Amino acid sequence: MGNNDLGDFLRARRAGLTPDEVGLPVEFGAGRRVAGLRRGEVAQLAGVSTEYYTRLEQGRARQPSEQVLHALCDALRFDDIERRHLFALAGTTAAHKDRAERSSRLRPALRQVLESMDLALTSAFVSDRNLTVVGGNRLWALLFPDVAELPRRERSMARWTLLDPRARLVWCDWERVARDYVHGLRLAAAAQPRNQHIAHLIGELMMRSPEFPAWWSEHRVQERSTGLKRLHHPVVGDLELQYEIFTSVADPGQSLVVYCAPSGSPSQERLRLLASWGSEPATATTRDTAAES
Repeated sequence: MGNNDLGDFLRARRAGLTPDEVGLPVEFGAGRRVAGLRRGEVAQLAGVSTEYYTRLEQGRARQPSEQVLHALCDALRFDDIERRHLFALAGTTAAHKDRAERSSRLRPALRQVLESMDLALTSAFVSDRNLTVVGGNRLWALLFPDVAELPRRERSMARWTLLDPRARLVWCDWERVARDYVHGLRLAAAAQPRNQHIAHLIGELMMRSPEFPAWWSEHRVQERSTGLKRLHHPVVGDLELQYEIFTSVADPGQSLVVYCAPSGSPSQERLRLLASWGSEPATATTRDTAAES
Protein backbone atom coordinates (compact mmCIF):
# COMPACT_ATOMS: atom_id res chain seq x y z
CA MET A 1 0.00 0.00 0.00
CA GLY A 2 1.04 3.60 -0.44
CA ASN A 3 2.12 6.10 2.23
CA ASN A 4 -1.22 7.89 2.36
CA ASP A 5 -3.85 5.21 1.90
CA LEU A 6 -6.01 6.83 4.58
CA GLY A 7 -6.16 10.10 2.66
CA ASP A 8 -6.64 8.36 -0.67
CA PHE A 9 -9.53 6.34 0.75
CA LEU A 10 -11.25 9.43 2.19
CA ARG A 11 -10.77 11.29 -1.08
CA ALA A 12 -12.18 8.45 -3.16
CA ARG A 13 -15.25 8.03 -0.96
CA ARG A 14 -15.82 11.80 -0.84
CA ALA A 15 -15.81 11.93 -4.63
CA GLY A 16 -18.50 9.27 -4.78
CA LEU A 17 -21.10 11.20 -2.77
CA THR A 18 -23.37 14.11 -3.66
CA PRO A 19 -24.64 16.84 -1.30
CA ASP A 20 -28.15 15.43 -1.61
CA GLU A 21 -27.04 11.98 -0.45
CA VAL A 22 -25.65 13.35 2.83
CA GLY A 23 -28.54 15.73 3.53
CA LEU A 24 -26.95 19.02 2.52
CA PRO A 25 -29.23 21.71 1.02
CA VAL A 26 -29.79 21.57 -2.74
CA GLU A 27 -27.90 24.83 -3.30
CA PHE A 28 -24.69 23.11 -2.15
CA GLY A 29 -24.71 21.18 -5.41
CA ALA A 30 -24.94 24.21 -7.68
CA GLY A 31 -21.97 25.45 -9.66
CA ARG A 32 -19.44 22.96 -8.30
CA ARG A 33 -16.40 22.13 -10.38
CA VAL A 34 -15.41 18.89 -8.68
CA ALA A 35 -17.17 15.55 -8.44
CA GLY A 36 -18.65 14.62 -5.10
CA LEU A 37 -18.36 16.50 -1.83
CA ARG A 38 -15.90 19.28 -1.10
CA ARG A 39 -13.43 18.94 1.76
CA GLY A 40 -15.19 21.70 3.66
CA GLU A 41 -18.50 19.90 3.38
CA VAL A 42 -17.06 16.68 4.80
CA ALA A 43 -15.41 18.65 7.59
CA GLN A 44 -18.71 20.37 8.38
CA LEU A 45 -20.56 17.05 8.52
CA ALA A 46 -17.88 15.49 10.72
CA GLY A 47 -17.60 18.44 13.07
CA VAL A 48 -13.91 19.15 12.42
CA SER A 49 -12.15 22.12 10.88
CA THR A 50 -11.60 22.23 7.14
CA GLU A 51 -7.89 22.81 7.78
CA TYR A 52 -7.61 19.65 9.89
CA TYR A 53 -9.56 17.52 7.40
CA THR A 54 -7.38 18.84 4.55
CA ARG A 55 -4.23 17.87 6.44
CA LEU A 56 -5.75 14.46 7.13
CA GLU A 57 -6.37 13.83 3.42
CA GLN A 58 -2.87 15.05 2.59
CA GLY A 59 -1.27 12.76 5.17
CA ARG A 60 0.04 15.67 7.25
CA ALA A 61 -2.16 15.28 10.34
CA ARG A 62 -1.39 13.29 13.45
CA GLN A 63 -3.19 10.00 13.94
CA PRO A 64 -6.90 10.83 14.25
CA SER A 65 -8.77 9.85 17.39
CA GLU A 66 -11.46 7.19 17.36
CA GLN A 67 -14.03 9.93 17.89
CA VAL A 68 -12.90 11.71 14.73
CA LEU A 69 -12.84 8.44 12.78
CA HIS A 70 -16.39 7.62 13.84
CA ALA A 71 -17.50 11.12 12.84
CA LEU A 72 -15.89 10.75 9.41
CA CYS A 73 -17.56 7.37 8.92
CA ASP A 74 -20.94 8.90 9.73
CA ALA A 75 -20.31 11.89 7.50
CA LEU A 76 -19.31 9.77 4.51
CA ARG A 77 -22.10 7.22 5.08
CA PHE A 78 -19.71 4.28 5.52
CA ASP A 79 -21.10 0.81 5.97
CA ASP A 80 -19.62 -1.57 8.56
CA ILE A 81 -16.95 -2.89 6.21
CA GLU A 82 -15.81 0.58 5.10
CA ARG A 83 -15.81 1.71 8.74
CA ARG A 84 -13.57 -1.18 9.76
CA HIS A 85 -11.31 -0.48 6.79
CA LEU A 86 -10.88 3.18 7.76
CA PHE A 87 -9.93 2.23 11.31
CA ALA A 88 -7.41 -0.27 9.96
CA LEU A 89 -5.86 2.38 7.69
CA ALA A 90 -5.60 4.69 10.70
CA GLY A 91 -3.57 2.06 12.53
CA THR A 92 -6.06 1.24 15.26
CA THR A 93 -6.07 -2.51 14.52
CA ALA A 94 -2.81 -4.25 15.31
CA ALA A 95 -3.93 -7.85 15.62
CA HIS A 96 -1.74 -10.41 13.88
CA LYS A 97 0.57 -7.85 12.29
CA ASP A 98 3.75 -9.63 13.34
CA ARG A 99 2.39 -13.06 12.45
CA ALA A 100 0.66 -12.00 9.29
CA GLU A 101 3.03 -13.40 6.70
CA ARG A 102 3.65 -16.76 8.32
CA SER A 103 2.59 -19.65 6.15
CA SER A 104 -0.10 -21.82 7.70
CA ARG A 105 -0.81 -25.50 7.41
CA LEU A 106 -4.00 -27.46 7.16
CA ARG A 107 -4.83 -29.49 10.26
CA PRO A 108 -5.59 -33.19 9.60
CA ALA A 109 -9.07 -32.79 11.08
CA LEU A 110 -9.90 -29.91 8.75
CA ARG A 111 -8.51 -31.90 5.81
CA GLN A 112 -10.91 -34.71 6.70
CA VAL A 113 -13.76 -32.20 6.56
CA LEU A 114 -12.65 -31.15 3.09
CA GLU A 115 -12.42 -34.73 1.84
CA SER A 116 -15.83 -35.63 3.27
CA MET A 117 -17.42 -32.86 1.22
CA ASP A 118 -16.62 -34.77 -1.98
CA LEU A 119 -19.37 -37.21 -1.03
CA ALA A 120 -21.85 -34.33 -0.86
CA LEU A 121 -20.82 -33.04 -4.31
CA THR A 122 -19.38 -29.95 -2.66
CA SER A 123 -16.22 -28.21 -3.86
CA ALA A 124 -14.21 -26.79 -0.97
CA PHE A 125 -10.86 -25.21 -0.22
CA VAL A 126 -9.12 -23.46 2.67
CA SER A 127 -7.18 -20.20 2.34
CA ASP A 128 -4.95 -18.54 4.91
CA ARG A 129 -4.37 -14.93 5.96
CA ASN A 130 -1.94 -14.56 3.02
CA LEU A 131 -4.88 -15.34 0.68
CA THR A 132 -3.06 -18.54 -0.31
CA VAL A 133 -4.95 -21.80 -0.86
CA VAL A 134 -3.47 -24.23 1.68
CA GLY A 135 -5.67 -27.19 0.72
CA GLY A 136 -8.64 -28.24 -1.36
CA ASN A 137 -10.71 -31.34 -1.89
CA ARG A 138 -10.81 -33.44 -5.04
CA LEU A 139 -13.87 -31.75 -6.52
CA TRP A 140 -12.27 -28.32 -6.06
CA ALA A 141 -9.18 -29.54 -7.94
CA LEU A 142 -11.44 -30.79 -10.74
CA LEU A 143 -13.26 -27.45 -10.92
CA PHE A 144 -10.09 -25.33 -10.78
CA PRO A 145 -7.22 -27.51 -12.02
CA ASP A 146 -5.18 -24.49 -13.12
CA VAL A 147 -5.11 -23.24 -9.51
CA ALA A 148 -4.58 -26.64 -7.91
CA GLU A 149 -1.47 -27.26 -10.02
CA LEU A 150 0.24 -23.98 -9.07
CA PRO A 151 3.20 -23.89 -6.64
CA ARG A 152 2.12 -23.17 -3.06
CA ARG A 153 3.25 -19.53 -3.01
CA GLU A 154 1.34 -18.73 -6.21
CA ARG A 155 -1.80 -20.69 -5.34
CA SER A 156 -4.19 -17.78 -4.87
CA MET A 157 -7.68 -17.48 -6.34
CA ALA A 158 -7.26 -13.70 -6.61
CA ARG A 159 -3.91 -13.97 -8.38
CA TRP A 160 -5.16 -16.64 -10.78
CA THR A 161 -8.36 -14.72 -11.58
CA LEU A 162 -6.52 -11.51 -12.40
CA LEU A 163 -3.42 -12.88 -14.15
CA ASP A 164 -4.30 -16.15 -15.88
CA PRO A 165 -6.10 -15.62 -19.23
CA ARG A 166 -7.88 -18.96 -18.73
CA ALA A 167 -9.74 -17.52 -15.74
CA ARG A 168 -11.67 -15.24 -18.10
CA LEU A 169 -13.02 -18.34 -19.80
CA VAL A 170 -13.95 -19.99 -16.50
CA TRP A 171 -15.76 -17.13 -14.75
CA CYS A 172 -18.89 -16.20 -16.71
CA ASP A 173 -18.91 -12.83 -14.89
CA TRP A 174 -15.15 -12.38 -14.88
CA GLU A 175 -15.06 -8.63 -14.26
CA ARG A 176 -17.44 -8.82 -11.30
CA VAL A 177 -15.48 -11.68 -9.74
CA ALA A 178 -12.15 -9.96 -10.38
CA ARG A 179 -13.36 -6.70 -8.84
CA ASP A 180 -14.61 -8.59 -5.77
CA TYR A 181 -11.12 -10.02 -5.29
CA VAL A 182 -9.57 -6.56 -5.60
CA HIS A 183 -11.98 -5.17 -2.99
CA GLY A 184 -11.21 -8.07 -0.66
CA LEU A 185 -7.49 -7.57 -1.17
CA ARG A 186 -7.89 -3.94 -0.10
CA LEU A 187 -9.35 -5.10 3.22
CA ALA A 188 -6.67 -7.72 3.76
CA ALA A 189 -3.85 -5.26 3.02
CA ALA A 190 -5.20 -2.68 5.46
CA ALA A 191 -5.71 -5.25 8.22
CA GLN A 192 -2.17 -6.64 7.74
CA PRO A 193 0.11 -3.72 6.87
CA ARG A 194 3.27 -5.75 7.60
CA ASN A 195 2.31 -8.75 5.51
CA GLN A 196 5.02 -8.91 2.86
CA HIS A 197 3.29 -11.74 0.99
CA ILE A 198 0.22 -9.58 0.37
CA ALA A 199 2.41 -6.57 -0.46
CA HIS A 200 4.26 -8.67 -3.03
CA LEU A 201 0.97 -9.86 -4.52
CA ILE A 202 -0.29 -6.28 -4.87
CA GLY A 203 2.98 -5.26 -6.54
CA GLU A 204 2.77 -8.16 -8.97
CA LEU A 205 -0.82 -7.35 -9.86
CA MET A 206 0.11 -3.69 -10.38
CA MET A 207 2.76 -4.71 -12.89
CA ARG A 208 0.99 -7.55 -14.69
CA SER A 209 -2.77 -6.96 -14.58
CA PRO A 210 -4.06 -4.29 -17.02
CA GLU A 211 -7.21 -3.71 -14.97
CA PHE A 212 -5.83 -3.87 -11.44
CA PRO A 213 -4.27 -0.36 -11.07
CA ALA A 214 -7.51 1.43 -11.98
CA TRP A 215 -9.67 -0.82 -9.78
CA TRP A 216 -7.22 -0.54 -6.88
CA SER A 217 -7.24 3.26 -7.10
CA GLU A 218 -11.03 3.26 -6.59
CA HIS A 219 -10.44 2.31 -2.91
CA ARG A 220 -13.52 0.12 -2.86
CA VAL A 221 -13.71 -2.41 -0.03
CA GLN A 222 -15.96 -5.42 0.18
CA GLU A 223 -16.22 -8.56 2.26
CA ARG A 224 -18.43 -11.30 0.89
CA SER A 225 -19.38 -14.37 2.92
CA THR A 226 -22.02 -15.78 0.59
CA GLY A 227 -23.19 -15.40 -2.97
CA LEU A 228 -23.58 -16.99 -6.39
CA LYS A 229 -20.77 -17.79 -8.81
CA ARG A 230 -21.34 -18.66 -12.45
CA LEU A 231 -18.57 -20.58 -14.15
CA HIS A 232 -17.92 -22.61 -17.26
CA HIS A 233 -16.14 -25.95 -17.09
CA PRO A 234 -14.71 -27.32 -20.35
CA VAL A 235 -16.01 -30.82 -19.60
CA VAL A 236 -19.45 -30.41 -17.99
CA GLY A 237 -20.43 -26.92 -19.20
CA ASP A 238 -22.01 -24.04 -17.29
CA LEU A 239 -22.48 -24.18 -13.51
CA GLU A 240 -24.31 -21.92 -11.06
CA LEU A 241 -22.89 -22.54 -7.60
CA GLN A 242 -23.77 -21.02 -4.26
CA TYR A 243 -20.73 -20.23 -2.15
CA GLU A 244 -20.34 -19.79 1.60
CA ILE A 245 -17.24 -18.68 3.50
CA PHE A 246 -16.60 -19.81 7.06
CA THR A 247 -13.80 -18.68 9.39
CA SER A 248 -12.01 -21.21 11.57
CA VAL A 249 -11.97 -20.55 15.31
CA ALA A 250 -9.28 -23.19 15.86
CA ASP A 251 -7.08 -21.82 13.06
CA PRO A 252 -7.10 -17.99 13.15
CA GLY A 253 -6.68 -16.52 9.68
CA GLN A 254 -7.94 -19.57 7.82
CA SER A 255 -11.22 -19.56 5.90
CA LEU A 256 -13.18 -22.47 4.49
CA VAL A 257 -14.82 -21.70 1.14
CA VAL A 258 -17.45 -24.12 -0.17
CA TYR A 259 -19.25 -24.25 -3.53
CA CYS A 260 -22.42 -26.29 -3.87
CA ALA A 261 -25.51 -26.51 -6.07
CA PRO A 262 -29.19 -26.83 -5.08
CA SER A 263 -30.37 -30.40 -4.78
CA GLY A 264 -31.76 -31.73 -8.05
CA SER A 265 -30.59 -28.74 -10.08
CA PRO A 266 -28.83 -29.05 -13.46
CA SER A 267 -25.68 -27.74 -11.81
CA GLN A 268 -25.73 -30.50 -9.21
CA GLU A 269 -26.07 -33.11 -11.94
CA ARG A 270 -23.10 -31.55 -13.74
CA LEU A 271 -21.08 -31.68 -10.52
CA ARG A 272 -21.99 -35.35 -10.23
CA LEU A 273 -20.83 -35.89 -13.81
CA LEU A 274 -17.59 -34.03 -13.08
CA ALA A 275 -16.94 -36.14 -9.98
CA SER A 276 -17.45 -39.36 -11.91
CA TRP A 277 -15.39 -38.11 -14.84
CA GLY A 278 -12.45 -37.17 -12.62
CA SER A 279 -9.43 -39.11 -13.73
CA GLU A 280 -6.56 -40.49 -11.65
CA PRO A 281 -4.19 -37.62 -12.66
CA ALA A 282 -6.66 -35.10 -11.25
CA THR A 283 -6.81 -37.11 -8.00
CA ALA A 284 -3.01 -37.11 -7.88
CA THR A 285 -3.00 -33.35 -8.24
CA THR A 286 -5.20 -33.09 -5.16
CA ARG A 287 -2.81 -35.31 -3.20
CA ASP A 288 0.13 -33.15 -4.28
CA THR A 289 -1.75 -30.10 -3.03
CA ALA A 290 -2.33 -31.80 0.29
CA ALA A 291 1.27 -32.91 0.67
CA GLU A 292 2.65 -29.46 -0.16
CA SER A 293 0.38 -27.85 2.43
